[in-house]
Amino acid sequence: MSPNQDTRHSIPRNDLRLQPGPGQLASQAVGRWALRIAAWGALAFLMVPILVVIPLSFNAEPFFSFTPGMLRLETGAYSTKWYNAVFESNIWLMAIRNSLVIGLSSTAIATVLGTVAALGLSSPDMPWRRPITALLLAPMIVPLIIVAAGMFFFFTRFNLVATFPGVIIAHAVLGVPFVVLTVTATLSGFDRSLYHAGLNLGASPVRAFIDVVVPVIRPGVISGALLAFVTSFDEVVLVLFLAGPEQTTIPRRMFSGLREQINPSILAVATLLILMSICLLLVLELLRRRSERIRAGK
Repeated sequence: MSPNQDTRHSIPRNDLRLQPGPGQLASQAVGRWALRIAAWGALAFLMVPILVVIPLSFNAEPFFSFTPGMLRLETGAYSTKWYNAVFESNIWLMAIRNSLVIGLSSTAIATVLGTVAALGLSSPDMPWRRPITALLLAPMIVPLIIVAAGMFFFFTRFNLVATFPGVIIAHAVLGVPFVVLTVTATLSGFDRSLYHAGLNLGASPVRAFIDVVVPVIRPGVISGALLAFVTSFDEVVLVLFLAGPEQTTIPRRMFSGLREQINPSILAVATLLILMSICLLLVLELLRRRSERIRAGK
């Protein structure tokens, strides 16, 4: 073939066959739009029942439904008195305090244990990695009612039922799997030669760990801690089995309120929990992006 010859004739026929035709492009476009519609439909199906709670929490009447005044957007039909009732009630304040104490304490324990376990399981020299990983992730897989019943019979031998240490330990057990998963995922792309390089440069094992490993796993540790805190803050089954009246948490108080005395204050608490969950999700998204930038070396 001469250099002046048209290069279009040099393209193999197989490459030309790989190019999609107009019909294939149209079907791909339809598929993309169908996927988007299905995704937005699923999101609406999940979010609309949750978002309905927010305007109902401002209902001026003690009802769990929209009043005619609310539908007409009358200002007198909306009120913040149920939020005031929550923060003026000693029962709700005790539940909030207990949830924070139990949640923060169990999160600290779960974060330390889960991080140490993830560091050990990420080592290729770790024996029995798969059985140990399955054991650590079991609380996430086994039905919670079975976990609660087992903990109840186990804790009765040590007088931990209806005590703060018992509830904290139980919630820490539920939070460990989340920390193990997030830290392990962060360590999946970690080059261990960097740690050994720090040792060769004269740093102590602790110093090399703090300067080399900690910056890499920090997003995963924080993400796991947030997930463990949310799990503890929203947990009700273990609390029903293991907690006493003095360890009443927000979910248990809401559960008791729905069974014994229906009060719109529950809607106000639910709205606050929704806002807290949204804030935590935003933090998790920022941590995810930061972890991606660290992996990319930016």
